[in-house]
Amino acid sequence: MVASVDARTRTDHRTADRRGVYDTTPTGLHYLLVRFDIPAVDTAAWRLRVAGNVERELSLSLDELRARPRETLTVTLECAGNGRARLLPRPISQPWLNEAAGTAEWTGAQLVSVLAEAGLKPDTVELVFTGADHGVEKEYEHDCARTLAVAEAGRPEVLLAYEMNGRPLEPRHGFPLRLLVPGWCGMTHVKWLTRIEAVREPFEGYQQRIAYYYRRDADDPGEPVTRIRPRALMIPPGFPDFLTRQRVVKHGRVEITGRAWSGLAPVAQVDFGVDGV
Repeated sequence: MVASVDARTRTDHRTADRRGVYDTTPTGLHYLLVRFDIPAVDTAAWRLRVAGNVERELSLSLDELRARPRETLTVTLECAGNGRARLLPRPISQPWLNEAAGTAEWTGAQLVSVLAEAGLKPDTVELVFTGADHGVEKEYEHDCARTLAVAEAGRPEVLLAYEMNGRPLEPRHGFPLRLLVPGWCGMTHVKWLTRIEAVREPFEGYQQRIAYYYRRDADDPGEPVTRIRPRALMIPPGFPDFLTRQRVVKHGRVEITGRAWSGLAPVAQVDFGVDGV
């Protein structure tokens, strides 16, 4: 049997309801991926630099960014590799099951206002966002960096975020500043942001051109990972057997509760199967 339910979209409070479900994920429960080390940042010396193909270069302190008009958005983030531990053969990387997603309140300054102040030149094709985290992956030493096309970066909801759930960013979540791009997979939300560079040619960095492709096999050139694909999770009814994790559900009416999200389009409803149908 397949049933349909309306998607639950309220994400405006932090307290748990009677089932223990959080519409906004507490910071300590929000999923986390640190690719290299957590950078040690001297706030007094830190600056966000906006450079490259711009009319005027900027060097902004955290206080200067905080002095700009504040925007707060409730946004769901999901790691591009969420669920990879269930793949066969399993890719060599973080062995996520389904836990690599979370919803938080993010506060920051609009990216578009900073870009307007810098003045992008007309032939700019991309913006490169570079973080302070540095390391080696597959013999390639680099700072973590990702790009957005000019049109995508110009959306008013894209933020330079300095708060999470009403508090300054925790070091592991990108203090003092991270990029926030609603609807896009987690690798786009560059943490420990230090530099925004306008470029006239597509960026060829490791995290952009080598990593983050959907590939069916080794010969598949792949499709770039961009927006979050539709996904839904439910709270499994009943109670589990300790070893097998099979669940026991009593006869009668069962309430199904869960969450659905997507960066590609609004979620209108969720279909789920019963008894494997």
